[in-house]
Amino acid sequence: MKVTVWTENVQEKQDYVKKVYPDGIGGEIAKFLSEEDDIEAKWVTLDMPECGLDDETLDNTDVLFWWGHCAHDKVPDEVVKKVQERVLLGMGLVVLHSGHHSKIFRALMGTTCSLRWRDHEFERVWNMAPYHPIAKGIPAMFELEDEEMYGEFFDIPKPDDVVFGGWFDGGEIFRSGVTFTRGAGKIFYFQPGHETNTAYYNPYVRQILKNAARWAACVTPRTRLDCPHDSRTTNAIRESGEEIQGF
Repeated sequence: MKVTVWTENVQEKQDYVKKVYPDGIGGEIAKFLSEEDDIEAKWVTLDMPECGLDDETLDNTDVLFWWGHCAHDKVPDEVVKKVQERVLLGMGLVVLHSGHHSKIFRALMGTTCSLRWRDHEFERVWNMAPYHPIAKGIPAMFELEDEEMYGEFFDIPKPDDVVFGGWFDGGEIFRSGVTFTRGAGKIFYFQPGHETNTAYYNPYVRQILKNAARWAACVTPRTRLDCPHDSRTTNAIRESGEEIQGF
């Protein structure tokens, strides 16, 4: 399985983030995902040509992880459209933390994806769907000593599943792990992962993201071979002048 981890790599260059993630948030995620025998992960960033999301990269991506925060507006609309097309054709998408306000997540959700937030809170993450593949190996509850509080109302469409729920010591609750289907693509949004906190070192967070990669992966995301409607590549459909739509 080929996973591409995309991050802005803007705050990650700052000392206050490098103290927590010396290899970068994207580098750390790609590293622990690649520890699995069935996952090959690479890290790409906003400052690369085509934001690191050129056609060759996307055509060789089974699941795209997306972490963004302060540079959502710097991602060109044409890149967003290209990623959206790939998701509709079956590429998995895992959106992390402040990626809730990314252009790609809002485009796929069709809502503002806004929420309430506050820094530095204790969080309990509750396993609300232990039967779900993303929850495999995760206990009924685990704790994050310091995380950014995200609270309801979270302006998203009704999820397919609410896999995890967060409770914060200020009393707020949040749908912390939710799934969606768009076209042939599976999407998972997961809340923990503020750049100055250590969530991506937590063994349960790591297991959740490994599970999410396997759950979201499409066998052949570069074509529609898994979908009865069309077996042409994305580029062939685009060159024909057709719009790529959901099914």
